[in-house]
Amino acid sequence: MRSEVIFDVARKRDRIAYLEQRMAEPGFWDDGQAARTTISEVQELKGWVEPWEELQQKAAELKELRELLDIEPDDSLESEWQTNVGALEAEVDRLELRTMLRGKEDRRDALLTIHPGAGGTESQDWAEMLMRMYVRWAERHGFTAEILDLLPGEEAGIKSATIEIRGEYAYGYLKAEKGIHRLVRISPFDSQKRRHTSFASVFVYPVVEDDIEIAVEDKDLRVDTFRASGAGGQHVNKTSSAVRITHIPTGIVVSCQSERSQHQNRATAMKMLRSALYQRALDERAVEREKVESEKTDIGWGNQIRSYVFQPYTMVTDHRTELKVGDVHRVTDGDLDPFIHAYLKEFGGRAA
Repeated sequence: MRSEVIFDVARKRDRIAYLEQRMAEPGFWDDGQAARTTISEVQELKGWVEPWEELQQKAAELKELRELLDIEPDDSLESEWQTNVGALEAEVDRLELRTMLRGKEDRRDALLTIHPGAGGTESQDWAEMLMRMYVRWAERHGFTAEILDLLPGEEAGIKSATIEIRGEYAYGYLKAEKGIHRLVRISPFDSQKRRHTSFASVFVYPVVEDDIEIAVEDKDLRVDTFRASGAGGQHVNKTSSAVRITHIPTGIVVSCQSERSQHQNRATAMKMLRSALYQRALDERAVEREKVESEKTDIGWGNQIRSYVFQPYTMVTDHRTELKVGDVHRVTDGDLDPFIHAYLKEFGGRAA
């Protein structure tokens, strides 16, 4: 994998040299828009190449220090060398992981939706646990997580939730979470304390801003308004400010009740709809691509991508990468990075 990263950086370096040569040519600014696009590409490429070159320089310095220590041992310098090597390896791993996020949409914010499977209160509680897990993951990374739409369950948990997670490469990371998540535990809702298996689905979309053309015609929309609701009946609006939009040709339904005004909720719901339509178009292209690549690409895992077991033992298992983590409480508290990183290393830049 590391050799692939080095090759990728070399290609970016060549591309920078080519673009900078074009920038030096007469008439470069004759087309202002094209010039700005070129400069933006150069800046983005340098954002990849320069950190790698800095790491190469650090590695060269550590190699020289190692050669010196082999000739003249020094305990204090040896300890410093070990510490710096560990830090360098961690930086290389982070850059290597970032290099895997090279999809067109990977840099975007993410829209994450959660729906419980069959099983009533138990599955709805599991869906709420997943919602908390992703919010905590976002907080760990300094991302912003905003719950755009939430439908509480009757007794506990949630019937559905939509979360917008804003941060650089949020979609690139979270696309690894798309699929069915399975929970095994002693149900707190079962008076006989029996072990239950519950399922919930997670879908992830890149947030589509106004710079992407998604044709949405008014005649294709059905817009309904209703009163927003909160957990336990609290904070119920006295006016119909919540908005539900149905895209009639595709059957896609989105709703938003996080804002106080109907106008704001409609604007947010339209953004959600555009994102869902954009993801649908991506999925349709991916299906066609998979038909061509089916003979050489094996992505055949079962319905659930991951299992979270609380009893009779504690273990989280990703069925795509076979990664296992014993501390299920740490994972459900938002420590998803081992699974996300393993997925990206296994499947690279391929779409989730």
